[in-house]
Amino acid sequence: MGHSAQALIVVDMQVDYFNDNELERCRDDLVAACNTLAERALAAGAPVIEVRTEHRPDRSTWALNMRDDDSGMVIEGTAGAEPVAGLRTDGTTTVVKTRDSAFFRTELEDLLAAQGIETIALAGVSTESCIATTAADAYARDLRVVIVDEAVASVDPALNRRTQEQLEQQYRQPTVRLDQLAFEAPDGRRLSA
Repeated sequence: MGHSAQALIVVDMQVDYFNDNELERCRDDLVAACNTLAERALAAGAPVIEVRTEHRPDRSTWALNMRDDDSGMVIEGTAGAEPVAGLRTDGTTTVVKTRDSAFFRTELEDLLAAQGIETIALAGVSTESCIATTAADAYARDLRVVIVDEAVASVDPALNRRTQEQLEQQYRQPTVRLDQLAFEAPDGRRLSA
């Protein structure tokens, strides 16, 4: 990725988020891309952080739109909050969030700082919400970000692309192809496809 201390952050690859037809259609490809990234990162000694949304059934952690619509999802302890089938989670660190940004009221910032992380690669769903807010919050924390094209998706492919373009223009956070992304091992070797 070009900067020495790197991490992979995989966001919201959970069952409930794939109930949408478009996300369901691309689920297997997303899982494969996330797993490839995780294998590369772990082989290079880079941390892999799996970020999950989990809400309490009592509505106390629900976002405003969930309360307004009386429609909860990714409720802790339910099948919908579990990682999607096939997603590699061994060797990863889990961070639980209740809002779009993986940084909001979580230990993510401290985890990254403790390991001297300067650059993160983002993967997961949905590009226009949780990926974008996490990317913007990373920028506010002086972290470099790359978005991995084959490893992010949205319910609307056009919105996915527009969001990637906006992140690059606004925050200098490029979208790269999976075969372009390499993690550097501590000895300087680049591990890629």
